[in-house]
Amino acid sequence: MNKEDICFMSACDMVDAIRNQELTSEEITETIIERIEKINPIINAYCTPTFDLAREMARKADDKVKKGEKLGLLNGVPTSIKDLNPVKGIRTTYGSKIFENHIPDYDDIAVQRLKKEGCVILGKTNTPEFGFKGVTDNLIFGYSRNPWDLELTPGGSSGGAAAAVVSGLGPLAQGSDGGGSIRHPSSLCGAYGLKPSFGRVPRYPKLFPMALDLAVIGPIVRYVKDAALMLDAMKGPFERDKASLPKDGFRYIDKIDEVPEGLKIGYSIDLGYAKAVDIEVEKCILNSVELFENFGWSIELVKMKLRKAQLSFNTLWTSMLGYNLKSYLKEWEDKMDPDLVKLIKAGLGYDGMSLPRAIAVRSQVYETFYKVFKDYDILITPSTAIPAFELGVMFPSKINGINVSPTAWMPFSFPFNMTGHPAATIPSGRSSKGLPIGMQIVGRRFDDLKVLQVSKTFEELAPWQDKKPNF
Repeated sequence: MNKEDICFMSACDMVDAIRNQELTSEEITETIIERIEKINPIINAYCTPTFDLAREMARKADDKVKKGEKLGLLNGVPTSIKDLNPVKGIRTTYGSKIFENHIPDYDDIAVQRLKKEGCVILGKTNTPEFGFKGVTDNLIFGYSRNPWDLELTPGGSSGGAAAAVVSGLGPLAQGSDGGGSIRHPSSLCGAYGLKPSFGRVPRYPKLFPMALDLAVIGPIVRYVKDAALMLDAMKGPFERDKASLPKDGFRYIDKIDEVPEGLKIGYSIDLGYAKAVDIEVEKCILNSVELFENFGWSIELVKMKLRKAQLSFNTLWTSMLGYNLKSYLKEWEDKMDPDLVKLIKAGLGYDGMSLPRAIAVRSQVYETFYKVFKDYDILITPSTAIPAFELGVMFPSKINGINVSPTAWMPFSFPFNMTGHPAATIPSGRSSKGLPIGMQIVGRRFDDLKVLQVSKTFEELAPWQDKKPNF
């Protein structure tokens, strides 16, 4: 097996190869480190590599195999951690000059669980400051770049994670998603990204004291089965996170190959409110939806209307930023992302009824999707309204020549952070410029398994892993 084949192996295949001693974790890890050293200067996916740690963890993984010890789900598999999630003894900056030299003395609970299952940590991946926006750059590490066009954004806030996975710089990436931050970069880079049900993966310690129950942790991968494996490693209750869900009694990896029968699939190109969707994106999603008929599933256009969802989310998000980051402004304002400062100040400017109104609209958004999922097992939408856009801007100002708002390019993601439904993005085609287009697969509350199973069936009909960036 050549080095490139190793770098683009699935995590599941790596687990088997290491267990059967066909390859060692040290061989795999060293091969990927070599590729990171070559490719990362081009795309800036990793902000803090941890190669010495990775080599040590790989040796320990191989020793377990040699000694016949019980192996974790991810024994020896190279993995990246987003720079919003603390890793003990490793610089964790949150993309902010405020924490430029911060070295935590503890692991995030998801990191603890990944370590327990034997993963090999390659390093921290780049993110915007405190993960506040849907593109990836900050004042410490600069821009991450899209592997398919270096002048375009990889999306965000898990942009470094998605760019790394697509570029063969590790098969697994831990991401987080408070408004689309797993799904945006996965869609724009051409990876599979899963935002699990809210609470499926516990969060502790939380980045912000006031989080408004929006953000979750999930996997970014090249193969759907790898997402199931990684989610199995991270999921489960944790007493210090009151929102964490109880055990669901099975492993996703054991059930992912089952094809559900008689599903009713609903689809929407605009969720009843999106102002504009790129013509190529719309065509790609409509063509992709038709593939589900191969499994005898019914396909139907969903008629629905979301009201004031963008205004509600914007109020929730900026209120959260204002409350959590106000104390830093006096000392650090001139060293913070200027767009973040604007959002913090916007969040501090609301009257006393703005947040309650936003929370009330959030309840209405949930009620809308409750009614949708009474009739449908799965909801399909585009993942983003457009393919990747130019580097250096926070959002595109136009779609199809129409002037649009700052969140108009991402109308399909944040509603499901507001409701907590599981939602994944899967590569479903390419634009005329060769850029990935993502399809979003949304499931009923807590039905992460069905989202994974539907994703796996689509992957079998329309695999994408043969496409690799031209580095």
